Amino acid sequence: MEKQLLELILPKGLLDHFDIEKIEQGTEKDDRPFIRIHLAEKNQIPRGYNPNEYESKGFHKAKTLVDFPIRGNFVYLHIKRRRWRHKQDPKRIISNDYSHLAEGTKMTAELSAFLKDTGGDPDRIN
Repeated sequence: MEKQLLELILPKGLLDHFDIEKIEQGTEKDDRPFIRIHLAEKNQIPRGYNPNEYESKGFHKAKTLVDFPIRGNFVYLHIKRRRWRHKQDPKRIISNDYSHLAEGTKMTAELSAFLKDTGGDPDRIN
């Protein structure tokens, strides 16, 4: 039920690719209420790559994005993107490209830019 509610609140399609790790609610030092939603990318290798050639090697450093406030609470999305390393050439790192999520969707400019910056370039080392 929690996931269904979050699907109504979060940018469309985000939960198709990311799992909710935890949700925190609290108050900042200056008494501003907040909700922190921690998301981790699902273990789905980028389309077009052979899963026998790559292995999941953890996550890139999490990014924190500010989303629309909910009921007077500041909303922070902590997003961790997964990375895959080529088994024979460890310098070849790939990641999923989520630019399709950012196009035609109502979301913050910050989240849109983050999703467009994911790129699946195998020669790119993040």
